[in-house]
Amino acid sequence: MPGEAGAEAPSGGTVILGVSMTERAGRKMITVTIKGEKKQFPQGTTYETVAAPYQEAYDNMIAVVSVNGKIRELFKKLTKDCTIDFFTLRDDVGYKTYVRTATMLFLKGIYDVFGSKAAQGSRVEFAIGHGSYIRAGEGVLVSAKSARQIKDRMWQLVEQKTPFYKRLYSLDDAMELFRTQGMRDKEKLFRYRRSSFVNIYEIEGYYDYYYGYMLPNAGYVKWFDVIPYDEGFMLLLPSKKNPSVVEPFTERKKLFATLKESEEWGRKVGIETVGDLNDQICSGSLSELILVQEAKQERKIGEIAKDIVSRGNVKFVMIAGPSSSGKTSFSHRLSIQLRTLGKVPHPIALDDYFVDREFTPRDEKGDYNFECLEAIDIKKFNEDMCRLLKGEGLELPTFNFKTGKREYNGKYKKLGPDDILVIEGIHGLNEKTSYALPEESKYKIYISALTNINIDEHNRIPTTDGRLLRRLVRDARTRGADAKRTISMWPSVRRGEEENIFPYQEDADAMFNSVLIYELAVLKQFAEPLLFQISKEDKEYHEAKRLLKFLDYFLGVTSESLPNNSICREFVGGSCFQV
Repeated sequence: MPGEAGAEAPSGGTVILGVSMTERAGRKMITVTIKGEKKQFPQGTTYETVAAPYQEAYDNMIAVVSVNGKIRELFKKLTKDCTIDFFTLRDDVGYKTYVRTATMLFLKGIYDVFGSKAAQGSRVEFAIGHGSYIRAGEGVLVSAKSARQIKDRMWQLVEQKTPFYKRLYSLDDAMELFRTQGMRDKEKLFRYRRSSFVNIYEIEGYYDYYYGYMLPNAGYVKWFDVIPYDEGFMLLLPSKKNPSVVEPFTERKKLFATLKESEEWGRKVGIETVGDLNDQICSGSLSELILVQEAKQERKIGEIAKDIVSRGNVKFVMIAGPSSSGKTSFSHRLSIQLRTLGKVPHPIALDDYFVDREFTPRDEKGDYNFECLEAIDIKKFNEDMCRLLKGEGLELPTFNFKTGKREYNGKYKKLGPDDILVIEGIHGLNEKTSYALPEESKYKIYISALTNINIDEHNRIPTTDGRLLRRLVRDARTRGADAKRTISMWPSVRRGEEENIFPYQEDADAMFNSVLIYELAVLKQFAEPLLFQISKEDKEYHEAKRLLKFLDYFLGVTSESLPNNSICREFVGGSCFQV
C-alpha cells in the first residue's frame, strides 16, 4: 500500500518515515529533557507525540523540534536520550516549514484536479506579501472555479490528515524518478549534487523534492487560501507575526510587474533554475552572461535617468530599499547616467540627519531603534531641503557614528539649475520624510534584490536569503563583523524593513531589481568560510547550516570577471565606487 511505513519506495528507495510504532512490551525507555524536566518515552515514539502535551503552553502551533541542537521533523522518532526544544510558527524555521508544506499541498491539489503535467509545469515564482505566486502549468484554466477546486481538494487532504512521507533515494534513483515524471528541472539539479543520496517527499502518490523540513501531515496546514491571479494563483498564507490568520490579499502591481519582468528575462536567457546556471558555468559561457546582465542593468538605470530628466522639475531623487539592496552602487551609477543627460547630481545620505544618540528612540528591549522614522531629524531635513530648493546655500551635516553626534565639517551646498540631490535612506519613500517638499520636485525609486531564479520549479529562493548572504560578505569585509553577529541582527533588520520600507513600495515612481542572476555562485566563495566559523553551540548555527546547505546547490565561480562598477562589487570588494 503506497505510503505505508516500511513499504518499498519506487526505484529502490528506502522508506525512512512512517507512522508511530505499535507499542510493544519491554521496549527500551528513552529519557528526554524538556524545559529542564526529565520525561521518559518508549523508544520509537515520534516527536509529534512528545510535543503534544506541551502544545497548550504555546499560543501557536509547534512545527519542528530541536534534538540536542539539531532540527528534527515531528514524524521522526526517539532513538536515544536527548534534550528537546520546540519551534513554533512564530520561529523562522517553523514558519518556513509551514510555508513549504502548504506549497506541496497546493501542488498536490493541482496534481489531483488537473493531472500530473499541470503539477510538473506549475512554477512557484515569488512572494507578494504573504502570498506565493504560482504560475499555472499545462492544462490549467486560471479562474475562480479552478482556485476553488484546488482549495477544496487541499481541504479534503487537511481533514483526512493525509500523511507526508519522507524517503531516502540514491541519487541515480531520484533522477530516474523525476525523469519519468517529467520534472527535468530536478533531474538537472541532482546532477550537481555531491552527496550520494537525496530525501524525497510523497503525499498520496505525489512525489516532490523540497529544500528544508516538512510537517507530518496535511492536517497541520489549517490556514490558507487560494485565489486566481494573472497567469496562475496566489497561495495566501498567514504571516509569521500572526500565524493563525490569513489576511486578504493586497495587490502590489508595481512590485509584481518588476518581479515578473525579471522572471521572463531569466526564461529568455535560459536560466530559470540553479541547474540552468550550473550548466552555464560548466559550458564556460558565464563571462558573456555577466556582461549581458550588467548591460541590462545599465540600460534600466539609463531609462530611469531619462524619466527623471523628462519630468523637468525634479530636484530630489529619493532612493529607498531594504538592507543589502545595493543602494549605494545604484545611486552612483544613476548619478553617472544623469550626468550624461546634462544634470549635476549630488549624493546625500539620509543617515546624516540622525538625531544625536541620546535622543534616539529605543525598542521594546531597550536597544536603540535606528530603523524608526523618529531616529531621523525630519524637521531639520525638510528645512534644509526647502532652503536648497529656494536657491539658498547652506552647510549640510555629517553624522559621526562613533560619537553618535551630528557634525558640520564644511560641506556646503547650493543648487544650480541643473543640480539634483540623490538622497539615499530607508525612509525615502515615506511621504512623512519629505512632507515639506513639492510633489513635482521629487522622484522616488524603490530598489531591492528580487531573486529571479529558483532552486527548481517548486523551490523558490527567498529574496531575503540573497540579501542576507550579501550582507554577511560585506559586513565581514568592511565592518569586521563575523557571520554570527550579522545573522543575530538580521531579524531586527527584517522587522525594520517590514515597518518602514515595504508598506511604501507602491509609492515609487520606478522600481529597480538589483539582483544579478549569477551572483549567488560568486557570493558562495566568500560566504561559506564565514558560515563555517559558526559552531554548534551558537544559537545562529541552525541558520548557518541552512545557508550552507543552500549554497551547496551552486557551483562556485570567482569574482574576476565582474566589472568594477557591478553592484555585486559593493559586497565582494573591488568596486570603483566608495561603497
